[in-house]
Parts: sequence; structure tokens; C-alpha cells
Amino acid sequence: MNNQTKLVPTPGQTVGPFYGYALPFDKDNELLAPGSPGSIRLQGTVYDGAGHTIPDAILEIWQPDAEGNVVQKAGSLVRDGYTFTGWGRGAVGNSGVFTFTTVNPGPTSPGSAPFISVAIFARGLTNRLFTRIYLPEDTEALANDPLLSSLDPGRRKTLIARRDADGGLTWDVRLQGEGETVFLDFQ
Repeated sequence: MNNQTKLVPTPGQTVGPFYGYALPFDKDNELLAPGSPGSIRLQGTVYDGAGHTIPDAILEIWQPDAEGNVVQKAGSLVRDGYTFTGWGRGAVGNSGVFTFTTVNPGPTSPGSAPFISVAIFARGLTNRLFTRIYLPEDTEALANDPLLSSLDPGRRKTLIARRDADGGLTWDVRLQGEGETVFLDFQ
């Protein structure tokens, strides 16, 4: 007879605060050089449940290039000034604002909605959070996206960026509360 009891997993540690030693690297938020053909600025603000900005979060993004090709080359940390890397990490500044230099991602298959994958690390979180940023223009592709179509319309809009007058994208993160960003659960 087995008298062992089921053990509960040890809880994770909070993922912040972050320290500047060994974590940031030069041009970490530039998936390609600013001013490169097709480059855009992706920006936004990270808010807590009370609506206050979070000054020390870190966001990581992964995305395909403008043609929908997922970068599969080694060396995504290399920032050589002309190669699109498909991956970036950006620290949130004291104002809670993050910014990346990237491209509009293309659809990875015909008719699919282009998106940018995001991981968020912030103080008080025991695990990173995953979500997506969708481009706002292709309403048919957005309506047919399996994830977006599974969400209530009010929640769906938390994953769709706003197009800025200069062609860039603005997308805000709300960790909880009213307008909370939809987060994904990967088992």
C-alpha cells in the first residue's frame, strides 16, 4: 500500500524587479535598424490593475518578417544594422512606455491574421505572461482568426493595435482590471 501523499509544486518566484547587469544588450529593442525600409515603431504603455504605469517591466516580442516568414537563423541577438531578427526585448521606461523598431508582420499563411507574439515580465508576476498583438487593417482575417473569434468582442479589442498617423503601431498592456489584456495559457 502506498502511503505517500501528493506533493504540491513549489510556487515560482516573482520575475522582477530587474537589474541592469547582464540583462540588457545593445539595441535589444531594434528588430532592425530604425529608418530601414519598411521599419515601423511599435510602442505602448504597461498598466497595473489600478491604472498606474509599471516602470520596470520587460517585454519580449517574436514575429515573422513582412512577407510572413519566421526567421529561423541562429544569432537573433546580433544587431548588425540590416538583418531583421524576428526577436526583440524592450525594457519599459520610468513612464511605463516601451518601444520597438520592427516591421509590420506578414501573414504566415494565406488569409491568416498577422500578429506579434509577446511575453511580459513584471514585478509581482510569478510567471511571465503571453499574449499577441494583431494588426488592425485586415478585418476579414481578424474575424476569421481562431483565437480572436473565440473571444467576446470587448476582450478581442485588447489584442488589436491602433495604427498611428506615421504608420507605427500603439498597443497598451493592462495586467488586470477594466480592459485587462487577454493573456494566453500554454500548457
